[in-house]
Parts: sequence; structure tokens; C-alpha cells
Amino acid sequence: MKKLMFALMVFCLSMVSVSVPVWAEETIKVGIILPLTGGQAAFGEIEKNSFELALEEINAAGGINGKKLELLFEDDTGKPEVARSAAEKLINKDKVVMLGGGYGSSETFAIAGVAQQNRIPFLINTGSADKITEQKWDYVFRLNQPVSDYSLGLETFLASVVQPKTAAILFEDSAFGSGGAKTFQETCDRMGIKVVLSEGYSKGGMDFKPLLVKVKEANPDLIYMISYVMDAALLMTQSMELRIMPKLFVGGGAGFTLPEFSKNAGKAAEMVFSATLWYQTLPYPGAMEYYEKFVKKFGKDTEYHGAEAYSAAYVIADTLKRTKSMDPKDVRDALAATDMKTVFGPVKFVTDGKKINQNKLPTYLVQWSNGKLELVWPKDVASKAYVYPIEWEKVWK
Repeated sequence: MKKLMFALMVFCLSMVSVSVPVWAEETIKVGIILPLTGGQAAFGEIEKNSFELALEEINAAGGINGKKLELLFEDDTGKPEVARSAAEKLINKDKVVMLGGGYGSSETFAIAGVAQQNRIPFLINTGSADKITEQKWDYVFRLNQPVSDYSLGLETFLASVVQPKTAAILFEDSAFGSGGAKTFQETCDRMGIKVVLSEGYSKGGMDFKPLLVKVKEANPDLIYMISYVMDAALLMTQSMELRIMPKLFVGGGAGFTLPEFSKNAGKAAEMVFSATLWYQTLPYPGAMEYYEKFVKKFGKDTEYHGAEAYSAAYVIADTLKRTKSMDPKDVRDALAATDMKTVFGPVKFVTDGKKINQNKLPTYLVQWSNGKLELVWPKDVASKAYVYPIEWEKVWK
């Protein structure tokens, strides 16, 4: 009987050791700054969920060399001054070993300045204004493409298929929007497309019709918009109401790829194209698996913002496993030496013109079709054939 009880005790102890990770007392803390409230909260939610999904997997697989990885989330509320305060708190009070996140470009720029000043490594996963990696800040790294690259996937589609003669550019007057508008103006100049109107607006507007009336009078072949999700949906809804019918509407990523865009704009979202930085069917290891796990866990679609965050978590974990110590200089050196594959694509930080510590990846074109976002260009990676030309009266009927 005693032998039987002893055997049962050994069995029970072995089961505990299998099912519950045994962590060293110390955890490794990393600060993640995202917009969790305010007008950009939808982006923050999809990114926070993706960070947490990756965190569960990383810790279930043993964490950081036996220590538990802990992500401390802070809400920047979509305001640079709040983002700056959040970075200072994470560095000085919470003693994080590095920072991650960064959504809006203005907020990301503020965080990057604090990180560089304190010499704490900062891995950006979304903030895309070109200037962020053009400051010679050696503690600031960016996983995602800069905004100047967003339209590269669109260019060959315009040259091969649409061949527009004229374009209008509408953009939020932020660092992200202004930078994207400037780059697309240069694209049009290079391709011989005449820009008949280029005008910025303040985010959160409720009535874009005065601006859209000017667009209708200019009658461009192409309307290119750089907007976050609420503005993106309103611009398309009011364009439909005014019966503005160019050859195509194209979003510059951001708000035009989120599920909330289609939900809020309804049939006005149909057949709208958008630049994108990622799609789940791309031949990156784990891309579809990440998409399916996200949908199963959260009951909604994910897109490139989520893939950026999920991949950033794995880059952070890889960095912390390889660093010689948790001294910021050693962590920075380990981050700089990153060379790995993620669901978002390969990650390796290079110097690219004025930019330093910048990852280089291609961009793509998606189109909304029957309420689903489809990858349509380039053809060799498309999930569905593009729809063009577009009969707007039939689409909006």
C-alpha cells in the first residue's frame, strides 16, 4: 500500500511539472505602448490581442531562457504627449528592458525620442512616418515598412491595368498622412499622372462633403486617401452619397484594411482598393496559422496591423534570448543582429538611404469584395482576381 501511495505521489508531482511552467522568480519586463482608447482604439485592440496571443505561446514554450516574459501595456490615447509620458513611466518606474508597440506616427516619434534619450531599445511595429528612422537614433528599430513604401505595390497595378491620367489625394494632416501624401504625389509625378487636387483634413471630422464636392468637380480618374478607420468609412459613405465615381478609390493602408472599415461603410466599402503590408496567404511561415488562431480566439478577422504586433513579440523574445545580458547596450546589440523569419516576413535591420535600423519588405494591393478583404496584386500571390473596371451604380445599388 505504501509503495502504491508513493507511486501516486510521484505521478501527481510529475503531472504538475508538465502542466505548469516553473518560472524563475524574476520576470523580464517589456513595455508596449498602443492606442487602447480614443479614435485609434480599434488598431490598438487588434495589436494588443496579437501581442497577448504571441506572449501566451512564448511563455508556454519556456519564456526567455526559463524566465517569464511580461508585457506591460500602456495606453497612449492617440496623443503624443501621453505617449511620451507612458514611455518615461515604463523606463523609469517599471524598469523595462526594452520598448515595443508604437502605432500613430506622431506618438511613435515621441516614444522614440524618449527611448533614444534614455538609451533603451525600442522596436516599432506600425508607426510609419519616414522621419522616425531618419534621425540617426541607434536605439530605435522599425519592423514595418515606412509610409513612403506603401504605394509601391499599387504602382505596377496602375501602370499595367488602370493607366490613370489624373488623381486626387486626400489625407489626414498628421505626420503619417502628410508623409504618405507627399510620397504619392512623387509617385504620380514619376508616372505622368496629373494631381488635380491634394488636400489635408483634421482627423475626426464629421462632414467631408465640402472637401468631396471639390473632388467631384475635379473629376479625377483615381482618388487616393490616407486615413484612419472612422475617417476612411465616412469618406467612402459620403462619396457614395455624392455619387463620386472615379475609375477607382484606393486607400493608403491604415483604416482601409480593418474589418471595422467594411462594417462601418457597408456597401460603400465594396470594390475599394487599398495598399497593404501583409496578407494571410502570403508564403511566410506561420502566416495562415496566425490568422486562424486569431480568428478562433477573438472571433473576428485580423490583418496587417495584427501580424505586425504578433511578429514584433517574437522578435522581442528572440532578442532577449540572444542578448549577453539585460544591460540596454547588450539588448540593443542583440536587436541589431536580428535575422529571423516571422509571420509578417523576414526581419533584418539595415541602412536604407537616410534610414537606419529599418526592416525592408514588399507591399501589396487588396480589394474589398462581398465584405471580405482579398489580396489582388501582384497576380502571383493574389487570393482572388481583382475587379476592374468598376460600375459604381451597380455596386452601390
